Amino acid sequence: MACFLASILIIILLAFIIGEILVNAWPAMSKFGLGFISGIQWSPNRGLFGVLPVLIGTAASSFLALLLSLPLGLAIAIFLSEDFFPVPVRQVIRFVVETLAAIPSVVYGLWGIFVVIPLVQQYGAVLAAKFGFIPFLSGPAYGNSLLTASLVLALMVLPTITAISRSSLVAVPYTLREGSYALGATRWETILRVIIPTAAPGIVASAILGFGRAMGETMAVAMLIGNSQRLSWSLLSPSNTLSALLANQFAEADGIQVSALMYAAAVLVVLTLGVNIAGEAVLRRTKKATAGLG
Repeated sequence: MACFLASILIIILLAFIIGEILVNAWPAMSKFGLGFISGIQWSPNRGLFGVLPVLIGTAASSFLALLLSLPLGLAIAIFLSEDFFPVPVRQVIRFVVETLAAIPSVVYGLWGIFVVIPLVQQYGAVLAAKFGFIPFLSGPAYGNSLLTASLVLALMVLPTITAISRSSLVAVPYTLREGSYALGATRWETILRVIIPTAAPGIVASAILGFGRAMGETMAVAMLIGNSQRLSWSLLSPSNTLSALLANQFAEADGIQVSALMYAAAVLVVLTLGVNIAGEAVLRRTKKATAGLG
């Protein structure tokens, strides 16, 4: 009974939070409409509020982080789920990866400032000098940039992708492995052609949930991305995300700017909820399939 009441309380609390955001966002929603989402200028002094560059920055930083972390997370999950290392070694690696999830976001931000930004400035300048004709690598190479934020985000979402991928790989029935070996397949052929395809829905779910985590990350991104509302193709240029925009401007906002920021918060809630619901749906389908129910 207590668990049921706690569950109902959580649903009511979530509904209250979303309702409060929508009530405060309504003045901006009624004034700007969908032009708020397609607008490219954010200038509170001129009464211009458009979040398209911020939306693109949110999607680009999250996608790039996922692109970097998914192969690494999947590789770690394979080595943790198969017998490549002794159990004590696998436990140490698993503990280290899980510890990454417990590090506060602001610590990642400070690490990014002192370690990642100098590296991006140094090697980004080299890339811009040699490959600057490619729009994604055009200079100058700023330290606070989309690439810097994406590199740190990739590390932050790595535990989510590794943990869910490992659970999916472990859930693959052992009879499938034995059947593959009985047919003469090697270890890596079994992993690549039997285990990973069977666990693919769970791996996709881990990617979706990792993407949702990256979209909602705030403090580290606000410290590293440069907080620029200007549209740019270059990964080496400053950018911005919805969560960083809220963190940087809400404390000093007033009037319609507060409502516009709440409108941006509503957009972020819709996007993250949609991504997480899709991830949960895929994960549930995977569990049913591996249990022989799907």
